[in-house]
Amino acid sequence: MIEELALYLGFGCLAGVLSGLFGFGGGVVIVPFLIWFFSRQGFPQELVMIMAVATSLATMIVTSVSAVYSHHRHSAVLWHTVFRLAPGILVGSVIGSIIAANLPPQWFKLIFALFLLYVAVRLLFGSNTDGVRTLTPKPWLFSLVGTVIGTVSSVLGIGGGVLIVPFLIRCRIPIRNAVAISSACGFPIAVAGTSIYVALGWHEVSLPGSIGYVYLPAFVGIILTSIPFAPLGVHLAHKLPTLKLHRIFALVVIFVGGKLLWQVLQPFLLAALIKGG
Repeated sequence: MIEELALYLGFGCLAGVLSGLFGFGGGVVIVPFLIWFFSRQGFPQELVMIMAVATSLATMIVTSVSAVYSHHRHSAVLWHTVFRLAPGILVGSVIGSIIAANLPPQWFKLIFALFLLYVAVRLLFGSNTDGVRTLTPKPWLFSLVGTVIGTVSSVLGIGGGVLIVPFLIRCRIPIRNAVAISSACGFPIAVAGTSIYVALGWHEVSLPGSIGYVYLPAFVGIILTSIPFAPLGVHLAHKLPTLKLHRIFALVVIFVGGKLLWQVLQPFLLAALIKGG
C-alpha cells in the first residue's frame, strides 16, 4: 500500500510539471505508468488500457484547473481561442471515449504515433516560421481541429497539447500562449471523456475502488501532488527561452510517439524473433 501510494505521488509530480510546462495534462507519463502498474496489480487484461486512459483523464480535470489558473495569472490564456476550440473538443471527447470502449486501439495508436514523430521533426527542424505560410483558421476549421483533438485525446488519455500546440504555433500564436490555451482546452477534454468512461464502465467494472473505468486510489494519489506541481511547470514555461522550449517540447513528443509505436510493434517483433529463432 505504501509503495503504491509513493508511486502515485511520484507520477503525480511529473504530471503536474508537464501539465503546466507543455499543456499535456500529464497523460504522457500517467497512461504508460498506469498500464504497467494495473497489469502488475493483476487487473483483468481487457480492462487495463481503458482504465489507465479513464483514470488519466480524471486526474487531468483537477491538474488542468491548477495549471490554467497559474497561466491566467501570467495573462497567457487567450480565452477567445479556447472558446473557439472548446465545442469541437467536447464533441470529439465523447466520440473518442466511445471508440476506446468498443474498438481495439492498435491501428489508431500506430497512426497517431507516426503523426507525433512528424510533429516532433517539424518542431525540431522547422520551428522558425519566417517565410512559412501562416494559417488563418476559419470558424469551421477550429471546430474540425477541436473535434480531432478531442477524439484523439480521449482515446489515448492525454491533454491534447501534442496536437493543440503545433496547430496554434502554425497560426503564429507564441508558444507560451499556445501552451496556456492547451492547458485550458485540457479541462473540457478531461470532463467530457471522464464522464463518458464512468457511464460506459458503470456496470462493466467490479474492481474495488473503481467508479466506472476510473480507479479512485490512483486518481486521488496522483492529484495530491499534481496540483501543487502544476504551477512549477507554468513557472518554467514562462522562464525558459522560446527556442529551448520548442526543442524540449519536441523531445517529449518524440518520447510519446516512440512509446506508442513500440506498444504497437512489440508483439509483432517478438513473434518474428520467436519464429526466426
